[in-house]
Amino acid sequence: MSIAEHLKRLHIQIPKTEPRFQFVPGVQAGELLFISGQTPEINGIMQYPGRLGADLDIETGQKAARLAALNCLGEIEAVLGSLERVQRIVRVIGYVRSAENFGEQPLVVNGASELLIEVFGEAGRHARAALGTSELPFGAPVELEMIVQVKPEE
Repeated sequence: MSIAEHLKRLHIQIPKTEPRFQFVPGVQAGELLFISGQTPEINGIMQYPGRLGADLDIETGQKAARLAALNCLGEIEAVLGSLERVQRIVRVIGYVRSAENFGEQPLVVNGASELLIEVFGEAGRHARAALGTSELPFGAPVELEMIVQVKPEE
């Protein structure tokens, strides 16, 4: 089954995104694709703004991480033309806007990791960092970067 068919079966729609600032959504170097940081936005509107451990609970943070991961998939699709060219997700770096003494960043970023495994199966399992930070752009609760291994063009 193709990734597109699998996404349709899962009722997952990949958003079409466009950078609003002076950067490219991703850069391919050899077989690796580096995806720029993505936040949980829909049509340029930040979803779930706030700080984990103060304004937001872990479940809401996981929803935000899942949406940020969907936006990363949108960027991958924009750069490669198709998610079918993803060989595997190599690494996810998750930044979590955290209140003082909040240490549950890995649980929050699990929202993204679970989505990637759901979409790509074993190829979605990845190395990961989940880091706490005091601020993120525009009040975002989460920002994700990805490194993706790309299948050679046929």
